[in-house]
Amino acid sequence: MYDLAIIGGGINGVGIARDAAGRGLKVLLVERDDLAAHTSSASTKLVHGGLRYLEHYEFSLVRKALQEREVLLRNAPHIIWPMRFVLPVDQGMRPAWFLRLGLFLYDHLGSRSLLPGTKSLNLLRDFRGKPLQKRLKKGFAYSDCWVEDARLVSLTARDAKERGADIRVKTECVGIRRSADSWTLQLNGQDGEAEEQAKILINAAGPWVDPVTALYDQSSNAAKLRLVKGSHIVIARKFEGDHSYIFQNKDGRIIFAIPYEGDHTLIGTTDQPWSYDEGPAKISDSEIDYLCAAASEYFAEPVMRDDVQWTYSGVRPLFDDKSQSASTVTRDYVFDYNDQGGAPVLSVFGGKITTYRVLARQAMKTLKGALQVETEDWTKDAALPGGNFSPDGFDDLVSQYSQRWAFLDNAVINRLVRAYGTDVAEMLGKADDVAALGQFFGAGLYEIELRWLVAYEFATTAEDVLWRRSKLGLHMTDEEKSAVAEWFAAQDAKTKLSSTVS
Repeated sequence: MYDLAIIGGGINGVGIARDAAGRGLKVLLVERDDLAAHTSSASTKLVHGGLRYLEHYEFSLVRKALQEREVLLRNAPHIIWPMRFVLPVDQGMRPAWFLRLGLFLYDHLGSRSLLPGTKSLNLLRDFRGKPLQKRLKKGFAYSDCWVEDARLVSLTARDAKERGADIRVKTECVGIRRSADSWTLQLNGQDGEAEEQAKILINAAGPWVDPVTALYDQSSNAAKLRLVKGSHIVIARKFEGDHSYIFQNKDGRIIFAIPYEGDHTLIGTTDQPWSYDEGPAKISDSEIDYLCAAASEYFAEPVMRDDVQWTYSGVRPLFDDKSQSASTVTRDYVFDYNDQGGAPVLSVFGGKITTYRVLARQAMKTLKGALQVETEDWTKDAALPGGNFSPDGFDDLVSQYSQRWAFLDNAVINRLVRAYGTDVAEMLGKADDVAALGQFFGAGLYEIELRWLVAYEFATTAEDVLWRRSKLGLHMTDEEKSAVAEWFAAQDAKTKLSSTVS
């Protein structure tokens, strides 16, 4: 019997699994699809305090998130790195004094030692003002961090597994029974049907927390859940530099324009109500028009619909605090703990990528009495796989590996270190020429990397690799992407043949 059964392989679920496994608990996590297949791979990909949340007086949330920025940066410097954001002052929007006050609070609400503070900018002289319309004369530059969101999930899940957690992807929970002291889960996975028992159930199914509740309880969590769709567009690179922009909109919202995958720019996000009957989250024409128009208010060269090369959308499972606007609903997490009808269950609402580690730690505190385990919090100083190097040591690591595997293009080494950090050394091992890396698929992807992702990061399909554990799908031709899919199909065929023979 497991101590914890967790339903949901997004950032909250894997974060709790890692924390619990590190305390010596026996943990099962099941995910119907791929890890980070939905909300956790569809974010704006920021580790940030949430500057705009100050306007809604969410000081506790902002402080908590600001304190976490550098914790996560130290724990995963390969997939998280500092980024400067340029906030132009625009007439008719929030005035300069108001923005400066907010940024002063942003600089001082949380601890900050690695990230530089806010600076004023003359956009007519500073190179960061060049892509913007000439009416924008003044602005501010402040710090937050970028994160490879889906990789954060897969690495957290990997660390949980290495600490003893049982992680099962492509495994749907189709039935749940509750008794006085345990839960029984009926599972349908890649290896067929199974039944597992656990002392405590954690419902971290994100947008599907209510349907999961319906499997074991006639009551509903729907009244506590507010589903909000956020969409992004990706266009060709719009500006030079490693900085990003944050633009104020006339409706009071903000959007970001962020350097993305080398030669692209990411623009988002929207806030639209969403319901189950809409099916998989997809960007609408009105959302594309909104993002193009909002960005065009600031860039000297407008963003047109024809510029859009790729889009993605996700659903945020927010706790319904009865706010009138979707954009003002709290982004903080809320727990619903119930041990009155039998074995304990903890349902998770809301949350941010930035505070996932804190959420997991709080979940352990909430369950402390039921678990009867006395352990210390441990995740604050524990690096994720591949992250055991200094945040300022990335370039040195690239240089070191470029010399060790000199037959590889430096751009490939740079991408590998950005994705896998020090694990690159184990992945490439004793390879001494390109032939040792196996089949080449294009965009710097070799078979050796696919085998690594299957063995250590739960990848089972081409989509898992090309659109979540990497974004190589943006850089490949249709033929190259098809070759990756064919490789996975061949592996499946070999597995089935092997099981038939045995």
